[in-house]
Amino acid sequence: MRNTDTTIFETRESQVRSYCREWPAVFDRAQGAHQWTEDGRRYLDFFSGAGALNYGHNHPELKKRLIDYLTGDHVVHSLDTHTVAKRDFLQTFQDLILTPRGLDHVVQFPGPTGTNSVEAALKIARKCTGRQAIVSFTNAFHGMTLGSLAVTGNSMKRAGAGTPLYHSDVAPYDDYFDGETPDFLWLDRTWSDSGSGLELPAAVIVETVQGEGGLKAARAEWLRELESLCRRHGVLLIVDDVQAGCGRTGTFFSFEEAGITPDIICLSKSISGYGLPMALTLLRPELDQWEPGEHNGTFRGHNPAFVTATAALALFWADDRFQQQVASRAEQLHTGLQHIADSHEGAWVRGRGLLAGIAFEDVETAGRVQAAAFERGLLVETSGPSGEVVKVMPPLTVTETELEEGLELLTQACAAVTTPVRESALVG
Repeated sequence: MRNTDTTIFETRESQVRSYCREWPAVFDRAQGAHQWTEDGRRYLDFFSGAGALNYGHNHPELKKRLIDYLTGDHVVHSLDTHTVAKRDFLQTFQDLILTPRGLDHVVQFPGPTGTNSVEAALKIARKCTGRQAIVSFTNAFHGMTLGSLAVTGNSMKRAGAGTPLYHSDVAPYDDYFDGETPDFLWLDRTWSDSGSGLELPAAVIVETVQGEGGLKAARAEWLRELESLCRRHGVLLIVDDVQAGCGRTGTFFSFEEAGITPDIICLSKSISGYGLPMALTLLRPELDQWEPGEHNGTFRGHNPAFVTATAALALFWADDRFQQQVASRAEQLHTGLQHIADSHEGAWVRGRGLLAGIAFEDVETAGRVQAAAFERGLLVETSGPSGEVVKVMPPLTVTETELEEGLELLTQACAAVTTPVRESALVG
């Protein structure tokens, strides 16, 4: 038996730590959809690094490319100087992702995390329009730095800023009123009326699926109406695809199904393909109005991430075979989640693609299910303003057998902490 001591974490690491409180284990190894603790216990990982590990842990082909790059003494840190690794990434991203989708956006490397991408998007939107306000949506989450927090809904996270959060307005997300979703008439009229007291914003920022906000997924027609509203008023449309992008909802960008073209797109998490820090802010060419060095960051040139990102794009997105595989696993996941939800009072399925979960009317239930799943060897997190949703995010590379195993473990966890509608529904 190996050492499993956690004293140093408890005595030296900040109280801000969170996931380790939900999963009190010391992890040591990881491969694909699995992690192992230092004492050898295996866990099925349906958390996927909060969406940063869409291709699983230590994918062998990506790992090989990374090792070859490092052992070849190639450039690791480069700020924004030209490197072979960056050139290869930009060319591959253009050829496999942007051009086939009819997107002519330029690529900005704003820094290594999702909130860096969002901050850059907000700043350039304000610079280009000369306006200050940003419209976001109820239960949105866009990051933990001040600009991103200003367009985030969660009151606990906003309070952590310790200062007023300025220049943001909030609108109801799709289905915020439980089936009585208003159209955009209110925004349309107030933006048109100089006496409304609501200034015309620089941009609207939206998640097509609210990953942290409870897995609510916007309808395609709602997103199209939002794009039309923005176009009529000269307001920029920002899609935050940090968590829902890179194939998580079934297509590379989560907005493809709706047929919209955002002015600005935020990417991070799985864009590196390997869990390495990397973020992009994609801008329509006419919005690329930065002065050289006006927005920068020391770690915007992380070449190992460029290497694994390029390899991931070539391996998974050169044709539609991987997308078809993801669609099959998504159908399997939603069928399994619906079976569980149908078996329990006050439960329903939310989400799209492999970003899905079960919401519970009793807001305490999801946390108990998460704990019961951990006891059984399954890693899932909770989501939503009250943590009322069990969030299931397996790697996109999950096999049919692994997904079946995870759904069975989740079924057992739900049965352990809730009362089923009928016992027979738990069988099979």
